[in-house]
Amino acid sequence: MQGWQPTALKLECCLLSNTTNMPLREIIIDKIKKEGPVSFRDFMEMALYYPGAGYYANERDPVGGSGDYYTSPYITSAFGALVAKQLEEMWELLGKRKFTVVEYGAGNGCLCRDIMQHLKKNEALYSGLRYCIIEKSPFMKRKQKIGSDEKVYWFNSITDIPALEGCILSNEVVDNFAVHQVLMQNELMEVFVDYKDGFTECLRPASPKLKHYLLQSAVQLMPGFRTEINLRATEWIGQIARTLQKGFVLTIDYGYPVSELYHPLRTSGTLLCYYKHQINDCPYIHIGEQDITAHVNFSALVQWGLKGGLQYGGFTSQAYFLLGLGLTRQLEKMEKNAGSSIGALHEEKVRFLHNFLLGMGKKIKVLLQQKGLQKPCFSGFQFSSPVL
Repeated sequence: MQGWQPTALKLECCLLSNTTNMPLREIIIDKIKKEGPVSFRDFMEMALYYPGAGYYANERDPVGGSGDYYTSPYITSAFGALVAKQLEEMWELLGKRKFTVVEYGAGNGCLCRDIMQHLKKNEALYSGLRYCIIEKSPFMKRKQKIGSDEKVYWFNSITDIPALEGCILSNEVVDNFAVHQVLMQNELMEVFVDYKDGFTECLRPASPKLKHYLLQSAVQLMPGFRTEINLRATEWIGQIARTLQKGFVLTIDYGYPVSELYHPLRTSGTLLCYYKHQINDCPYIHIGEQDITAHVNFSALVQWGLKGGLQYGGFTSQAYFLLGLGLTRQLEKMEKNAGSSIGALHEEKVRFLHNFLLGMGKKIKVLLQQKGLQKPCFSGFQFSSPVL
């Protein structure tokens, strides 16, 4: 649930934001009154990324007790240490050469710091390491730079990073890409947002791109089926595939394979909002103050990745991913280092963290893709699904 890169709409919004100090809700209403209904995708884009006012564009950290949700890296540094162990295995498979990690939407930077703290212990890897963060939020970038490692660099786009061999990492990022909402009637219709004494929805025939997405995914929606289509995710994985010379893509997020995402029992889609640790399904309230998410179609990432040369490497739950990398041993080791011995209090904390990560990890999935290599055998994917 992190931020990402700008689109043309964001640039347009940036120009508008220089001429008004209106609340974001009023800005969106004004746009609709002047230009007519906007697609839900454009509404979500503005709600999350409008410069200075969108949920991920204001000066507020959404993670933690004073925010709206928790992420695994925020709960414990063990998560970052285990991801770092997986990165070490990738480095070894690449021949122990110079290694680049690219993290999209690094949030407050805790995952980066935990990974770097672990990788510093591997002198051979660390000497040739480059950790690149793609972050557009000035506020988050400032937080990430506090106590940052000398090996960490910031970029606006992955295309700005030369000689890219290593791993592209994202943790709860793709679920925040603005999505199109569609509804199947006699034909596929797209949801648009209008305003008449309140936000209302209207339908228009879906574009060829949206129909093509479902056709390519071999999805046939039944009448009355409402769901999301994330075209941005296919563009994102395509850009990564073109830019990565050799290495891996590790995507950690809420989502399903296509067979589950568009299952007949999921006729209302997966769109959810997070506000002060409460969940709702109404994106038209708390505009700019609540997170809006939609589950990732992991099958689409695999399919569109293949078009750019990314091969499928593995797919599993975050729970199995962490267990495969030694979650229990890692937590116990960290607690021993924190105290002279594992007492009752430490044991209770280990159990809490273990159960929390596994509970959250059943909902979150991990996808591995690779380029220029044979299918790897990694600890984090020893419980991987054979196909996605």
